Amino acid sequence: MPRTGTVARRYAEAAFELALRDDNVDEWLFELTELGRATSDAAVIRRLEDPQVPLETRREALIGALGDRALPQMSNLVGLLIRRRRVEALPNIASEFRRLYNKRAGIVEASATSALELQPAEVAAIRAHIEKMTSNKVELELRVDPALLGGVQLRVGDLLIDGSVRGRLERLRSRLESGTLTP
Repeated sequence: MPRTGTVARRYAEAAFELALRDDNVDEWLFELTELGRATSDAAVIRRLEDPQVPLETRREALIGALGDRALPQMSNLVGLLIRRRRVEALPNIASEFRRLYNKRAGIVEASATSALELQPAEVAAIRAHIEKMTSNKVELELRVDPALLGGVQLRVGDLLIDGSVRGRLERLRSRLESGTLTP
């Protein structure tokens, strides 16, 4: 059985091609994001994949999360995902679609993980540093992980910049164990 990420990527790429063709990428992004949020709960997914409930009822229930403004193609995608029992992939499809959208718009996705919540000035400085480093706009996701002890870990694509206290301590321990650090 294919991994959810592979499935999500395939659906997102197909949806993105349709959105480009129909010149409604922003609408697709909005609707997929909303559907991704709506299906992030396991109980919702179980209900949407319940074969006891008619397919059309399940499709209408999920499309109902978008109100009256759902794209017809989105309704088709939702019906297809429900029929194939792939509703759990919707949050990942939304994420992959956003990645494709950002790539096309020249936006770099980055995350900053810190031991404590960052102040607005710190967030602005990190964003400015990444924008300078990449020469692109930045979509910055903020995370808090007390295990870092202090400092910040930045992830920009595949690049990890570890400025955390935990990372520094681990590097120091490694150097001491290998004998490359002498007193």
